[in-house]
Amino acid sequence: MADPSTYRPATGTIPESPGVYRFSDPRGRVIYVGKAKSLRQRLNSYFADLSGLHPRTRQMVTTAAKVEWTVVGTEVEALQLEYNWIKEYDPRFNVRYRDDKSYPVLAVTMHEEYPRLHVYRGPRRKGVRYFGPYAHAWAIRETLDLLLRVFPARTCSTGVFKRHGQIGRPCLLGYIDKCSAPCVGTVTADEHRDIVENFSDFLSGRTDRMVRQLEREMAEASENLEFERAARLRDDLGALRRALEKQAVVLGDGTDADVVAFAEDELEAAVQVFHVRGGRVRGQRGWVIDKVEPTDTEQLVERFVSQFYGEQHALAGAADDAAQPVPKEILVPVLPSDTPALERWLTGLRGSKVQIRVPQRGDKRDLAATVARNAKEAFAQHKLRRAGDLTARSAALQEIQENLELDQAPLRIECIDISHVQGTNVVASLVVFEDGLPRKSEYRRFEIRDAAQEGDVASIAEVVRRRFRRYLAETADEPAPTEGSGEVAPGDTVRTGIDPETGRPKKFAYPPNLLVVDGAKPQVDAAAAELAELGITDVAVCGLAKRLEEVWLPHDTDPVILSRTSEGLYLLQRIRDEAHRFAITYHRQRRSQGMTASALDGVPGLGPARKQALLKHFGSVRKVRAADVDEIAGVPGFGRRTAESVVAALHAGTEGEKA
Repeated sequence: MADPSTYRPATGTIPESPGVYRFSDPRGRVIYVGKAKSLRQRLNSYFADLSGLHPRTRQMVTTAAKVEWTVVGTEVEALQLEYNWIKEYDPRFNVRYRDDKSYPVLAVTMHEEYPRLHVYRGPRRKGVRYFGPYAHAWAIRETLDLLLRVFPARTCSTGVFKRHGQIGRPCLLGYIDKCSAPCVGTVTADEHRDIVENFSDFLSGRTDRMVRQLEREMAEASENLEFERAARLRDDLGALRRALEKQAVVLGDGTDADVVAFAEDELEAAVQVFHVRGGRVRGQRGWVIDKVEPTDTEQLVERFVSQFYGEQHALAGAADDAAQPVPKEILVPVLPSDTPALERWLTGLRGSKVQIRVPQRGDKRDLAATVARNAKEAFAQHKLRRAGDLTARSAALQEIQENLELDQAPLRIECIDISHVQGTNVVASLVVFEDGLPRKSEYRRFEIRDAAQEGDVASIAEVVRRRFRRYLAETADEPAPTEGSGEVAPGDTVRTGIDPETGRPKKFAYPPNLLVVDGAKPQVDAAAAELAELGITDVAVCGLAKRLEEVWLPHDTDPVILSRTSEGLYLLQRIRDEAHRFAITYHRQRRSQGMTASALDGVPGLGPARKQALLKHFGSVRKVRAADVDEIAGVPGFGRRTAESVVAALHAGTEGEKA
């Protein structure tokens, strides 16, 4: 591990101008590329105190052995140079927007004498026009099946095309009029190319012109009494309209735009893009990327725009693609800090004005919300795939055992999280994972006692104390065995944890192999102290700090840093996030109940027990307010005088709200 001070440039030698910098390892490989408005300010931040750096940034600067920079004149030049260097060096510490799968496209081989339509995956080639990407190959085949009736172009391979040319007989598609059969000379090369050009125009968005042309030809055929041709054109028109229906109109103004959305956590982010051309969704794609350094949504947007559209422009140029890779509008969740520079750079790629903006209202805002839901769903599916993989779960438990130096793999893990708002309505959650999967039937919730006097550390200690006192009570409070049983001495207890009445395990009967607390060193030390005081020595404790994703062990001065690709870290994060979700849900429920019941505060003769009885009987304050004196007096424990006080108080509150 290198010491950054050994290669730190003298501060006065770093220019304050905008530029692009790159870190290299001892072998000269570039491991990180970045840009900055002020090179001096940005580079000095990397050589601050190592303990204050993000763990991944710390790993990068300690892996590097040299830093170099290039001064540029404008931010647009910086964007271009950063993109070129990332593409050239493929640095390991840079975020890269690679597809999480190879999306299929519809390829049209315009360089051939008889162009072919086919499904394609792989690198772009010159002389081939591409449409898509599509989410599934069957979507391309379904679209082709509809459109070949109108545009009967060749779809067969070169071998099939030559074989049917030799035997002088077309294939099945030629007999059912879904291919113009250029292999046997039914149409000339120029006529077949015209069919393919019309097909490409239709997929490029010039749909209205094609529909109007078919309508005009159908009307002319009808006027000339060519009813068979008119019927065929009518069927072709229907096929075109069915193909259009599959590409739903999402922007009524016919806008060309890409809509981008993100779903993220501390280590990963999912990106979804909808490509809208002529108001219709023409393609969709998604990525799941690793965050190699602290990255907010603004930075994700900036890096996505610079890398993705630079790559798409290069692909279009390599493939002689007529389709414009850069749309007129890019709709994003937040504007990046370098929006003007990005717009100027994109305008140069497109050749006309490009705008980056956040949709505020109407169809575009609704579409952005749809893309955001897709991003969240893709992110959730990505996490579920990892969580559902038995091999990954086994590797995660093994990694946790090795990194935390446990005696055995933690097959049962419990996690505690605290939730409150400025010290009010303090609650805690306890979630249970067994074999890397949640066991929701054993989740528990706690109300923190004396919450006003406690902070998170004391709250964690209280929950640990209460949970493990219950464990000791439930496993030790068993009847002594009869004399002469031969198993244990008379007077001893048997720790079974089984309820003798139901035959089922008691609520807190099983201890975890590992107890995780949401927090850092203070929370971990507090939990470990409680376990030691109770005499429990076979439960390991660790803490997961949210900000830096560090794992803390009791009494250690430094945290354990797990690799960002570690399955063990991913499992600990998932457990921590589940505990947080469960705690937040309970906290909101308690807070809602508190706000609901507050309407009954101050009613003479109505204490907490009667208030709870009233809410339990009617179900809500709204229903209590709708009840009359007799109905309230019918609740057990209520008299007529108290009922009249409740009605008077609630009705007075209603009148005050109206006033």
